[in-house]
Amino acid sequence: VPLVASGGGLAQPGGSLRLSCVASGFSLDYYAIGWFRQAPGKAREGVSCISSSDDSTYYADSVKGRFTVSRDITKNTVYLQMNSLKPEDAARYYCAASPFGGTNAAAYNNWGQGTQVTVSS
Repeated sequence: VPLVASGGGLAQPGGSLRLSCVASGFSLDYYAIGWFRQAPGKAREGVSCISSSDDSTYYADSVKGRFTVSRDITKNTVYLQMNSLKPEDAARYYCAASPFGGTNAAAYNNWGQGTQVTVSS
């Protein structure tokens, strides 16, 4: 079952967006959830992930200090709060689930359609 990412849109440089990742039919609480992004002509990049065991988090250097990943088990939702957005953050953002976690996209399943983030003035 694909995860549904939403919350993308147009933001100005320096602005903020909050992405949501929702699952239907299974609990996200038992999986590590990763956020990935892909811009046209570029390779898919692992942005952030949150573990299933202790909610420990990982951030790519490019977003560290600006993005925050969190989990709300009552809503079966994982969020990616993106602050201080830069034009280079523009991409299609995807969330996916993994029993293992980490930054290797091959370890993740349940890829959905993603949500588009545009950063422009």
